[in-house]
Amino acid sequence: MNVLLLNGSPNAKGCTYTALKEVKDTLEQEGIEAQIVNIAIENFTKEDVERVAELCVNADGLVIGSPVWYASSCGLSNYFLDLLFSRIGSKMRLKFGASVVSCRRGGASSTFDQLNKYFTISQMPIVSSNYWNQVHGNTPDEVKKDLEGLQTMRILARNMAYLIKAVKSSNVALPDSEAKIKTNFIR
Repeated sequence: MNVLLLNGSPNAKGCTYTALKEVKDTLEQEGIEAQIVNIAIENFTKEDVERVAELCVNADGLVIGSPVWYASSCGLSNYFLDLLFSRIGSKMRLKFGASVVSCRRGGASSTFDQLNKYFTISQMPIVSSNYWNQVHGNTPDEVKKDLEGLQTMRILARNMAYLIKAVKSSNVALPDSEAKIKTNFIR
């Protein structure tokens, strides 16, 4: 059982990483393997996307983290995620997903909503916590002082671990899938 955590911040060890690390540590305490991969890379290659795509498809859960930039996620990670989900979206059905955002002050809710759309279009159940999955702070040290935010990350991780374990131990068959019907509204 494993979860892949995608860090969508160009600051590889910044505030978003601090939140994701709290999730990772808690997942590991729950017996779930976890790995953080940075996707906000300038000049990333097709091979970078393919490497992450393979990790995603082989994971039981996916957590996407991003800093808030102008009330949305980081542009570098948006582009990477668009390319990634165009490759893996149909292969992620019924894997668990969650988004995590870090912000100095505002814009967290809109960024949280934006990231969750990758999951809903891919038929991925979204794992929740006891609040929206966000931390506040301008530096990693400030994020470490956001006790409510860090608690939200730990609860998110425990909920994801529980759901993955429940599915792995279940004998319930997956629901049937339907072929995608695409409607064009322009005549």
